[in-house]
Amino acid sequence: MLDSVLFVAVPYVAILLAVLGGIYRYYTDRFSYSSLSSQFLENRALFWGSVPWHYGVVIVLLAHLLALLFPGQWAALIAAPVRLYILEVTGLALALMAVLGLALLILRRLTNARAFTVTSALDWILLAALLAQVVLGFWVALFYRWGSDWYLHTAVPWLVSLLTLNPQIQYITVLPLVVKLHMLGGFLIIALFPFTRLVHFVTFPITYLWRPYQVVIWNRRGTRA
Repeated sequence: MLDSVLFVAVPYVAILLAVLGGIYRYYTDRFSYSSLSSQFLENRALFWGSVPWHYGVVIVLLAHLLALLFPGQWAALIAAPVRLYILEVTGLALALMAVLGLALLILRRLTNARAFTVTSALDWILLAALLAQVVLGFWVALFYRWGSDWYLHTAVPWLVSLLTLNPQIQYITVLPLVVKLHMLGGFLIIALFPFTRLVHFVTFPITYLWRPYQVVIWNRRGTRA
């Protein structure tokens, strides 16, 4: 019964909260639908924390997503031991980079008075959840090797079964506790989506990719010496 609650009910509730809560917030408080950047308060530590955090976590998430969407192609990719080794080492390095970047961002908010002042209770909850998630991910990558392979045969079938409304929890109930906590942590972060700064994830200005070039004409009068 507990497994059904954790690995069936929790994912569906988290997704429902994210979708409905995100839509409600967008239409009732659109101004807050951003990252509420504190860059103007402090920039140097933000840069050194934000860059490794975003590059690390985005690439790792992309790898998870590609394996979910294209399991056959992913299996072919890791069929060669050399490619599997490269993926494992790269994933471990990216996870460590994300941990260090996020730790620096948290330290910045703790030590910078102005950044600390604008950090809400929900911000701290989100930062704690993100830190726990990336630390667990690094732990899994370090101590439960070849995740690029066993992820295909455990998490992917479970996630697909959730998407098809036919939950099959037997794929993951046998996994180690740390791995299961990492999976549940992902859905906890999804549930926090509509209540925190995380909403900026869906406001990335992708229209810049196809909008026309902006023509800038300088209109400065020449000066004589």
